[in-house]
Amino acid sequence: MVRDLAARGHEVIAFSRRVPCLPVGSPHQVSHQIWDLRDGPLAKEDRPEHVDAVVHCGAAVRDGGSHARAWVVNVEGTRAVRETFPEARFVHVSSGSVYDPRTPSVAVTEAEAPSHGYVNPYGSTKAAAERYLTADAARDDRGPVVVLRPHAVYGPGDTTLLPRLESAAVGAWLPIPGGGKVRQHLTHVDTLVLAIRAALVADVEPEAAAGRPLVANVADARPVDLHETLELLMFARFRPVQVVGIPIRLANALAWAGERVSRWTGREPRLSRYTISHLAMERTYDLTVLRERLGVDPAPTSLHGAMSW
Repeated sequence: MVRDLAARGHEVIAFSRRVPCLPVGSPHQVSHQIWDLRDGPLAKEDRPEHVDAVVHCGAAVRDGGSHARAWVVNVEGTRAVRETFPEARFVHVSSGSVYDPRTPSVAVTEAEAPSHGYVNPYGSTKAAAERYLTADAARDDRGPVVVLRPHAVYGPGDTTLLPRLESAAVGAWLPIPGGGKVRQHLTHVDTLVLAIRAALVADVEPEAAAGRPLVANVADARPVDLHETLELLMFARFRPVQVVGIPIRLANALAWAGERVSRWTGREPRLSRYTISHLAMERTYDLTVLRERLGVDPAPTSLHGAMSW
């Protein structure tokens, strides 16, 4: 996002816990400040002036772990960013995980979340962050809010989805609960960048007047067959595998045991109920708001250049 905005002439300030690799040679200044969201809002003397918009991507994305730790980052961290820049337009990168994990998501609309019955701290705290922003958007002294819900972000720079996929492969096999024979929407990082860019300038007056955020699902143009796409991706990474199915009952039993072990060890479980809910069920999303309100015509899912991701 920083690279895209800088290339388009915007002045960008990046905040993170670690110093990132910033774009070089951009036409406007790109600067960086260290900020750990767990420390709360920035002190007034550390806040940059004249911020027009904020893109909030920071989150604890671990599958499992402490609910309190996820709450501090995903909910209180969101509150900290909003309190630091209360008058700026606030673009919040949420997640498709805010939909009900217990049932398939079949062309779900934005009104069907936040839901209930979340099976890990990530889903429940991302939903809580949305609820906070919905309440906060009703305040007259606040900037407008746009909430984006991407599902399964992939592509260059992926530090989450691809590493987990490759670590799950066992030799020439890739075990997937249910065999991955489901339809899924994926989200190329370029699609997400387009959505964020559009959210920064979109007309949000109807929602702002009603005291609520504009919410949009974000995904590639069409769903894909998950097992075929996973095999193609691994092949493109020069690691050909065959997706093999794990019976759902066995997968759930293994997940139950793994989650309890992770509570003692503090390590992320290799298999969890959250993973099963996102691999063994359909996850497709209605993209009407993305197309008609944000004006984004997403490209189809593409694995071009996957070797260098």
